[in-house]
Amino acid sequence: MERSKIHFSISFFILNKTPLPFHLDIFLSTFRKRFFMTTNKKIIVIGGGFAGVQLVKSLDENLFDILLIDKFNHHQFQPLFYQVATSQLEPSSISFPLRNIFKHKHGLQIRLAEVTGIDVKENEIDTSIGKFSYDYLVIAIGCTTNFFGNEMISQNVFTLKSTADAIAIRNHILLTFENIISAKDEEKERLLNLVIVGAGPTGVELAGAFAEIKNTILPKDYPGIDFSKFKIYLIEGSKHTLNSMSDNAKTSSQEYLEKMGVILRTETYVSNYDGNELTFKDGTVIKTKTVIWAAGVIGNRLKGLPETCLLGGNRLKVNRINQVAGTVNIFAVGDIANMETPKYPRGHPQLANVAINQAKNFAANIKKIILKQPTTEFEYVDLGSMATIGRNKAVVDFPFVKLKGYFAWVIWMFLHLMLILTAKNKLIVFINWAWAYITKDTSLRLIIKQNKPQKNRED
Repeated sequence: MERSKIHFSISFFILNKTPLPFHLDIFLSTFRKRFFMTTNKKIIVIGGGFAGVQLVKSLDENLFDILLIDKFNHHQFQPLFYQVATSQLEPSSISFPLRNIFKHKHGLQIRLAEVTGIDVKENEIDTSIGKFSYDYLVIAIGCTTNFFGNEMISQNVFTLKSTADAIAIRNHILLTFENIISAKDEEKERLLNLVIVGAGPTGVELAGAFAEIKNTILPKDYPGIDFSKFKIYLIEGSKHTLNSMSDNAKTSSQEYLEKMGVILRTETYVSNYDGNELTFKDGTVIKTKTVIWAAGVIGNRLKGLPETCLLGGNRLKVNRINQVAGTVNIFAVGDIANMETPKYPRGHPQLANVAINQAKNFAANIKKIILKQPTTEFEYVDLGSMATIGRNKAVVDFPFVKLKGYFAWVIWMFLHLMLILTAKNKLIVFINWAWAYITKDTSLRLIIKQNKPQKNRED
């Protein structure tokens, strides 16, 4: 009897240890497995975004063998994609290799693959590199661009959902100005019109950034181009920019953009785009070679999940501990998860802070499930939202105060710097911002593309 009590006490201590030095952590894990004949549960995390990275960081590797699967080998800091697209930051400043992030996390395997389906009955997932079994599955695959069923639009516009998208926009914009120099008059109009569809934070920040480089940087690089003819359009279906924020943010952001020369069209809907002409539902047309689509998001889908768990926007219905409806051992965190709570009866906003806090709460809950302890229901505490429009121009909505202008811009920069993962990248981004602020210039306007030489052949 006494021996079993000691056995239980030691086991409980090891399973519920406080944070320990890395090598001691490994020793205790090995000790527990060998002497108490226990095996770790296999948990698969799909997605290396904010939710997936935070979850893997927070999981107890002494309880779980963790497999992280993503189609990219790096975590991407999405809030600053627009600065890569507008040549203000290099992609490496906001991209973080997953293997480097977790180099001290034992019990973790990382696989570069695309998940194609889930076999709920067999507890397996299908991927581009084979099948993997799990005891617990966590879906953190986020969202993709919503084209509202218009296939032609999806084939011809630019999107901003990855580092690769941001580089593609940067290359295209810089090549456009190279082409304008030698273009015929009838073609110049299409090249000199840039259209952004969607006036949420991404669209507003893109429009503001392009307006700034139009006014301060591009005329120096291309003195032969008349930039008074370069038009930046921002198209929005609702009445306001930043429609999910306060009236102060809506009004201020619109005033800033208009003063910067952005042509704003609200209550306007796009019906089609063929690569040369953007057509609106009222029949009007803008001739343009550049359309950036920031008009909405829709959840990424995985085959094999019960249809009953799918909600509008392809989000997955989850309970207060992130368990997917109709499943036992499948969970979802981050943008893909739709959790109804008293404060958020339609689900939480799709924000990085929500994803990070959901992941932390779930990591604690999955440990409690293993230890058969009561779980903790998640609720998001809204700390506010923000957007930047340009130099000294930003809007911030805190629960207790609404700000705009220079002070809001400083808060925006500080909070985004704090979210960047490594100290090195924080410093690099800060130096780039400081240099750009002092000189009103950047040195990052590189066109990087692969030129494929034609194979020699005999005619």
